[in-house]
Amino acid sequence: MKLKSIAVLMAAIALGLSSQANATEHHTAQALEHSAMATAHGQDGHADQLLKHAEEGLKHAEAAEKEHAEAHVHMTDAVKHLKEAIAHAKQGHADVGTHHTEEAMTHMRQSIGQ
Repeated sequence: MKLKSIAVLMAAIALGLSSQANATEHHTAQALEHSAMATAHGQDGHADQLLKHAEEGLKHAEAAEKEHAEAHVHMTDAVKHLKEAIAHAKQGHADVGTHHTEEAMTHMRQSIGQ
């Protein structure tokens, strides 16, 4: 794994550990963690693992989006980017899929005020 990937993963884990027990924040932390994993695998050219983690991240992002849509406007954009990441990963496009998981994480962070 690349150093950048490890840093992204560690940041996602730290966010997950520091977030409150609130269900929406839990889903956001899980979505962020899986998106970080998807990004790391995408950077290493592993489209199959990018797909796996982007799909799992999407499940959590959609759950967070549904729970408090008004507070998580950015989560809608995160969901769109994760869907794009999945579509590109299925086509073997790890680089484009990685871009979309990175964009998804940006919107997830914005949805929780970071």
